[in-house]
Amino acid sequence: MTQMHDKDDRLARIRDNASWMRRRAMQMVFARGLGHIGGDLSATDIVATLFFGVLNFDPKRPDWPDRDRFVMSKGHATGVLYTALARAGYWPEDRLDTYMDNGSMLNGHPNRNYLPGVEANTGPLGHGFPIALGIAIGGRIAKRNYRTFVLTGDGEQQEGSNWEAAMTAAHRKVGNLTLIIDRNRLQQGAGTEETAGLDPLDAKYRAFGWEVVEVDGHDHGQLLEVLGAPVGSRERPLCVIANTIKGKGVSFMENQVKWHHGVPNEAEYEQAIEELAR
Repeated sequence: MTQMHDKDDRLARIRDNASWMRRRAMQMVFARGLGHIGGDLSATDIVATLFFGVLNFDPKRPDWPDRDRFVMSKGHATGVLYTALARAGYWPEDRLDTYMDNGSMLNGHPNRNYLPGVEANTGPLGHGFPIALGIAIGGRIAKRNYRTFVLTGDGEQQEGSNWEAAMTAAHRKVGNLTLIIDRNRLQQGAGTEETAGLDPLDAKYRAFGWEVVEVDGHDHGQLLEVLGAPVGSRERPLCVIANTIKGKGVSFMENQVKWHHGVPNEAEYEQAIEELAR
Protein backbone atom coordinates (compact mmCIF):
# COMPACT_ATOMS: atom_id res chain seq x y z
CA MET A 1 0.00 0.00 0.00
CA THR A 2 2.84 2.38 0.86
CA GLN A 3 4.51 1.70 -2.49
CA MET A 4 1.24 2.32 -4.31
CA HIS A 5 0.81 5.66 -2.53
CA ASP A 6 4.41 6.53 -3.35
CA LYS A 7 3.80 5.79 -7.04
CA ASP A 8 0.58 7.82 -6.98
CA ASP A 9 2.42 10.73 -5.38
CA ARG A 10 5.18 10.57 -7.98
CA LEU A 11 2.68 10.45 -10.83
CA ALA A 12 0.85 13.47 -9.41
CA ARG A 13 4.15 15.34 -9.08
CA ILE A 14 5.12 14.44 -12.65
CA ARG A 15 1.73 15.50 -14.01
CA ASP A 16 1.72 18.84 -12.18
CA ASN A 17 5.27 19.71 -13.22
CA ALA A 18 4.69 18.67 -16.84
CA SER A 19 1.67 20.97 -17.00
CA TRP A 20 3.66 23.88 -15.57
CA MET A 21 6.63 23.21 -17.85
CA ARG A 22 4.45 23.29 -20.98
CA ARG A 23 2.91 26.63 -20.08
CA ARG A 24 6.21 28.17 -19.00
CA ALA A 25 8.03 27.04 -22.15
CA MET A 26 5.25 28.53 -24.25
CA GLN A 27 5.59 31.83 -22.39
CA MET A 28 9.35 31.86 -22.93
CA VAL A 29 9.19 31.17 -26.66
CA PHE A 30 6.44 33.74 -27.20
CA ALA A 31 8.20 36.43 -25.17
CA ARG A 32 11.54 36.02 -26.94
CA GLY A 33 10.19 35.20 -30.41
CA LEU A 34 12.59 32.27 -30.68
CA GLY A 35 12.63 28.58 -29.83
CA HIS A 36 11.49 25.11 -30.80
CA ILE A 37 8.15 24.81 -29.08
CA GLY A 38 6.89 21.79 -31.05
CA GLY A 39 9.73 19.59 -29.82
CA ASP A 40 9.55 21.09 -26.33
CA LEU A 41 5.93 19.99 -26.07
CA SER A 42 6.54 16.50 -27.46
CA ALA A 43 9.35 15.86 -24.96
CA THR A 44 7.79 17.44 -21.86
CA ASP A 45 6.25 14.29 -20.40
CA ILE A 46 9.50 12.36 -20.86
CA VAL A 47 11.64 15.04 -19.22
CA ALA A 48 9.15 15.62 -16.40
CA THR A 49 9.04 11.89 -15.65
CA LEU A 50 12.83 11.76 -15.46
CA PHE A 51 13.31 14.83 -13.24
CA PHE A 52 10.34 14.35 -10.94
CA GLY A 53 10.01 10.58 -10.79
CA VAL A 54 13.23 8.82 -11.78
CA LEU A 55 16.55 10.70 -11.55
CA ASN A 56 18.64 10.67 -8.40
CA PHE A 57 20.22 14.14 -8.06
CA ASP A 58 20.81 17.00 -5.64
CA PRO A 59 20.48 20.53 -7.07
CA LYS A 60 22.51 21.88 -4.14
CA ARG A 61 25.37 19.59 -5.21
CA PRO A 62 25.23 19.58 -9.03
CA ASP A 63 28.62 17.82 -9.21
CA TRP A 64 27.71 15.06 -6.74
CA PRO A 65 29.65 12.05 -8.11
CA ASP A 66 26.82 9.55 -7.60
CA ARG A 67 24.08 11.57 -9.29
CA ASP A 68 22.24 10.06 -12.24
CA ARG A 69 23.19 11.76 -15.49
CA PHE A 70 20.75 13.13 -18.06
CA VAL A 71 21.98 14.36 -21.44
CA MET A 72 19.58 16.32 -23.64
CA SER A 73 20.97 15.37 -27.03
CA LYS A 74 18.17 17.20 -28.86
CA GLY A 75 19.74 20.36 -27.54
CA HIS A 76 17.48 22.73 -29.46
CA ALA A 77 14.63 21.79 -27.07
CA THR A 78 15.89 24.16 -24.39
CA GLY A 79 12.43 25.27 -23.35
CA VAL A 80 11.66 21.90 -21.79
CA LEU A 81 15.17 21.41 -20.37
CA TYR A 82 15.44 24.85 -18.75
CA THR A 83 11.97 24.68 -17.20
CA ALA A 84 12.77 21.26 -15.73
CA LEU A 85 16.09 22.44 -14.27
CA ALA A 86 14.53 25.57 -12.76
CA ARG A 87 11.58 23.64 -11.34
CA ALA A 88 13.96 21.05 -9.88
CA GLY A 89 15.75 23.78 -7.96
CA TYR A 90 19.04 24.19 -9.80
CA TRP A 91 18.48 27.93 -10.10
CA PRO A 92 15.65 30.47 -9.51
CA GLU A 93 12.63 30.17 -11.75
CA ASP A 94 12.66 33.88 -12.56
CA ARG A 95 15.88 33.32 -14.51
CA LEU A 96 13.64 31.79 -17.18
CA ASP A 97 12.56 35.35 -18.00
CA THR A 98 16.01 35.88 -19.55
CA TYR A 99 15.54 33.06 -22.07
CA MET A 100 17.72 33.76 -25.13
CA ASP A 101 18.30 37.40 -24.18
CA ASN A 102 21.63 38.86 -25.26
CA GLY A 103 24.24 37.63 -22.80
CA SER A 104 21.83 35.30 -21.03
CA MET A 105 23.07 31.99 -19.64
CA LEU A 106 19.87 30.49 -21.08
CA ASN A 107 20.91 30.52 -24.71
CA GLY A 108 19.51 28.54 -27.60
CA HIS A 109 21.62 25.47 -26.85
CA PRO A 110 22.49 24.31 -23.31
CA ASN A 111 25.99 25.04 -22.03
CA ARG A 112 27.33 23.16 -19.01
CA ASN A 113 29.90 25.93 -18.40
CA TYR A 114 27.09 28.35 -17.56
CA LEU A 115 24.32 26.26 -16.05
CA PRO A 116 24.37 23.74 -13.20
CA GLY A 117 22.42 20.62 -14.05
CA VAL A 118 23.52 20.58 -17.70
CA GLU A 119 25.76 17.55 -18.22
CA ALA A 120 26.92 18.27 -21.78
CA ASN A 121 26.91 21.02 -24.38
CA THR A 122 24.53 19.89 -27.09
CA GLY A 123 22.72 21.29 -30.08
CA PRO A 124 24.58 19.92 -33.10
CA LEU A 125 22.60 16.73 -33.53
CA GLY A 126 24.29 13.40 -33.01
CA HIS A 127 26.63 14.63 -30.25
CA GLY A 128 24.72 13.89 -27.06
CA PHE A 129 24.31 10.14 -27.48
CA PRO A 130 28.07 9.43 -27.89
CA ILE A 131 28.80 11.74 -24.93
CA ALA A 132 26.26 9.88 -22.80
CA LEU A 133 27.85 6.59 -23.77
CA GLY A 134 31.21 7.88 -22.58
CA ILE A 135 29.65 9.03 -19.30
CA ALA A 136 28.09 5.60 -18.76
CA ILE A 137 31.35 3.79 -19.50
CA GLY A 138 33.16 6.18 -17.17
CA GLY A 139 30.75 5.31 -14.38
CA ARG A 140 31.52 1.62 -14.76
CA ILE A 141 35.26 2.24 -14.76
CA ALA A 142 34.95 4.36 -11.60
CA LYS A 143 32.68 1.72 -10.04
CA ARG A 144 29.86 4.23 -9.56
CA ASN A 145 26.25 3.10 -9.53
CA TYR A 146 24.75 6.07 -11.31
CA ARG A 147 22.52 5.63 -14.35
CA THR A 148 22.88 7.58 -17.58
CA PHE A 149 19.88 8.68 -19.65
CA VAL A 150 20.02 10.45 -23.00
CA LEU A 151 17.12 11.90 -24.99
CA THR A 152 17.41 12.25 -28.76
CA GLY A 153 15.00 13.42 -31.37
CA ASP A 154 13.92 10.90 -33.98
CA GLY A 155 15.20 12.99 -36.88
CA GLU A 156 18.48 13.03 -34.99
CA GLN A 157 18.68 9.27 -35.50
CA GLN A 158 19.66 10.00 -39.09
CA GLU A 159 23.11 11.07 -37.85
CA GLY A 160 25.74 8.37 -38.31
CA SER A 161 27.45 9.13 -34.98
CA ASN A 162 24.41 7.70 -33.20
CA TRP A 163 24.85 4.34 -34.89
CA GLU A 164 28.53 4.19 -33.98
CA ALA A 165 27.48 4.81 -30.37
CA ALA A 166 24.74 2.18 -30.62
CA MET A 167 27.18 -0.41 -31.91
CA THR A 168 29.77 0.39 -29.23
CA ALA A 169 27.25 0.41 -26.36
CA ALA A 170 25.97 -3.05 -27.28
CA HIS A 171 29.46 -4.44 -27.86
CA ARG A 172 30.63 -3.20 -24.44
CA LYS A 173 27.39 -4.30 -22.73
CA VAL A 174 26.77 -0.87 -21.23
CA GLY A 175 23.70 -1.80 -19.22
CA ASN A 176 23.65 1.44 -17.22
CA LEU A 177 22.79 3.45 -20.35
CA THR A 178 19.23 4.27 -21.40
CA LEU A 179 18.54 5.93 -24.75
CA ILE A 180 15.12 7.59 -25.13
CA ILE A 181 13.96 8.53 -28.62
CA ASP A 182 11.31 11.26 -28.90
CA ARG A 183 9.44 9.62 -31.78
CA ASN A 184 7.14 12.40 -32.96
CA ARG A 185 7.87 11.57 -36.64
CA LEU A 186 8.45 15.21 -37.63
CA GLN A 187 11.69 17.11 -38.11
CA GLN A 188 12.59 20.47 -39.57
CA GLY A 189 10.76 20.81 -42.86
CA ALA A 190 9.14 17.39 -43.22
CA GLY A 191 8.32 14.04 -41.70
CA THR A 192 11.15 11.71 -40.74
CA GLU A 193 9.97 9.00 -43.12
CA GLU A 194 9.93 11.46 -46.01
CA THR A 195 13.42 12.73 -45.19
CA ALA A 196 15.35 9.54 -44.45
CA GLY A 197 13.12 6.70 -43.30
CA LEU A 198 13.85 5.23 -39.88
CA ASP A 199 11.31 2.42 -39.67
CA PRO A 200 11.54 -0.24 -38.41
CA LEU A 201 13.45 1.64 -35.70
CA ASP A 202 12.82 -0.98 -33.02
CA ALA A 203 14.18 -3.78 -35.21
CA LYS A 204 17.30 -1.76 -36.02
CA TYR A 205 18.20 -1.35 -32.35
CA ARG A 206 17.45 -5.00 -31.60
CA ALA A 207 19.73 -5.97 -34.48
CA PHE A 208 22.46 -3.89 -32.88
CA GLY A 209 22.04 -5.86 -29.65
CA TRP A 210 19.92 -3.49 -27.58
CA GLU A 211 16.97 -4.20 -25.35
CA VAL A 212 14.06 -2.24 -26.84
CA VAL A 213 10.79 -1.06 -25.29
CA GLU A 214 8.13 1.01 -27.04
CA VAL A 215 5.86 3.28 -24.96
CA ASP A 216 3.33 6.07 -25.22
CA GLY A 217 5.58 9.06 -24.62
CA HIS A 218 2.75 11.01 -23.00
CA ASP A 219 1.68 8.30 -20.55
CA HIS A 220 3.43 9.08 -17.27
CA GLY A 221 2.63 5.65 -15.87
CA GLN A 222 4.25 3.82 -18.77
CA LEU A 223 7.25 6.14 -18.74
CA LEU A 224 7.75 5.78 -14.99
CA GLU A 225 7.53 2.00 -15.13
CA VAL A 226 10.13 1.68 -17.89
CA LEU A 227 12.52 4.48 -16.97
CA GLY A 228 12.32 3.88 -13.24
CA ALA A 229 13.04 0.15 -13.40
CA PRO A 230 16.27 -0.83 -11.61
CA VAL A 231 19.26 -1.40 -13.84
CA GLY A 232 20.43 -4.29 -11.66
CA SER A 233 22.67 -6.64 -13.58
CA ARG A 234 21.37 -5.57 -16.99
CA GLU A 235 24.03 -6.32 -19.58
CA ARG A 236 22.39 -4.71 -22.60
CA PRO A 237 21.74 -0.99 -23.06
CA LEU A 238 18.07 -0.03 -23.15
CA CYS A 239 16.41 1.86 -26.02
CA VAL A 240 13.02 3.38 -25.17
CA ILE A 241 11.08 4.47 -28.24
CA ALA A 242 8.60 7.02 -26.90
CA ASN A 243 5.81 7.65 -29.39
CA THR A 244 4.88 11.31 -29.04
CA ILE A 245 2.98 14.13 -30.71
CA LYS A 246 4.82 17.22 -31.83
CA GLY A 247 3.14 20.26 -30.25
CA LYS A 248 1.33 18.06 -27.71
CA GLY A 249 -1.44 19.86 -25.84
CA VAL A 250 -2.12 22.67 -28.32
CA SER A 251 -4.73 21.76 -30.92
CA PHE A 252 -3.38 23.82 -33.83
CA MET A 253 0.22 22.79 -33.17
CA GLU A 254 -0.19 19.04 -32.86
CA ASN A 255 1.42 17.05 -35.70
CA GLN A 256 2.17 20.21 -37.66
CA VAL A 257 5.72 20.44 -39.01
CA LYS A 258 5.63 24.27 -39.07
CA TRP A 259 5.83 24.28 -35.28
CA HIS A 260 9.25 22.67 -35.24
CA HIS A 261 10.57 26.19 -34.73
CA GLY A 262 7.43 28.30 -35.24
CA VAL A 263 6.57 31.12 -32.82
CA PRO A 264 2.92 31.88 -32.02
CA ASN A 265 1.45 35.31 -32.58
CA GLU A 266 -0.50 36.93 -29.75
CA ALA A 267 -3.85 35.32 -30.59
CA GLU A 268 -2.25 31.90 -31.02
CA TYR A 269 -0.35 32.33 -27.78
CA GLU A 270 -3.49 33.14 -25.82
CA GLN A 271 -5.27 30.12 -27.27
CA ALA A 272 -2.28 27.89 -26.54
CA ILE A 273 -2.05 29.00 -22.90
CA GLU A 274 -5.78 28.49 -22.47
CA GLU A 275 -5.60 24.94 -23.85
CA LEU A 276 -2.50 24.08 -21.82
CA ALA A 277 -4.21 25.24 -18.63
CA ARG A 278 -7.05 22.72 -18.98
